[in-house]
Amino acid sequence: MSEIKFEQPKTQNQSGERYILRPHKPGDMGYVTYKHGVLYYKEYGWDERFEALVAQIVADFVNQYKPNKERCWIAEMDGEIVGSIFIVQHSETVAKLRLFFVDPKARGIGLGTRLVDECIQYAKHAGYHKIMLMTNSKLVEARHIYQKKGFELVQEEKNHSYGQEMIWETWELTRM
Repeated sequence: MSEIKFEQPKTQNQSGERYILRPHKPGDMGYVTYKHGVLYYKEYGWDERFEALVAQIVADFVNQYKPNKERCWIAEMDGEIVGSIFIVQHSETVAKLRLFFVDPKARGIGLGTRLVDECIQYAKHAGYHKIMLMTNSKLVEARHIYQKKGFELVQEEKNHSYGQEMIWETWELTRM
C-alpha cells in the first residue's frame, strides 16, 4: 500500500500573508467542532453543550449546503487549521455569519479581519442585503472586528448558557 501524501501550503501566500484561506473539505467540519469546543472551554469555560451546538451547526451546513448562497472558509497556517468562518442563508435577502474563530497562535496578523472581509464580499456577490450574527459580550476581539466593519449591535439578551451567565448579542450589517 502506498503512502498518502498531503500537499502542505506554503508559509506565505501571494499577498505575503502567513496563512491561506480555502473552502472546506472532508474532515474540516469535525476539526472546526473540536477547535471550537476546546478553545471556548479554555478561554471562557463553556461546557460541552456549546460543542454540541457547533456540531449541529456544521451538520446543518453540510446537509443543507447551498453552494450559490453559502460558504465556509478554512484558514491554514503551516498546514494546520487556525481559523474558520461561515456565511449561511438566513432568508432570501439576509445572510448569517457563523462559527468565526481564530486560534490564539494566529491572532494579531489580520486573519480575523480578513475572514470577516471575505464573508462581507461573498454576501454582496450572493445578493444579500444584510448580514446578521449572534455573539457574546465576552468575545471582545470578535466584537471589535464586527464594529470596525460596520456591524451594529441591535439586541442584547442575558441568559445562562453552557454553564455560564452570558449576554448574547445580535449584530447586523446593512450598509454593504
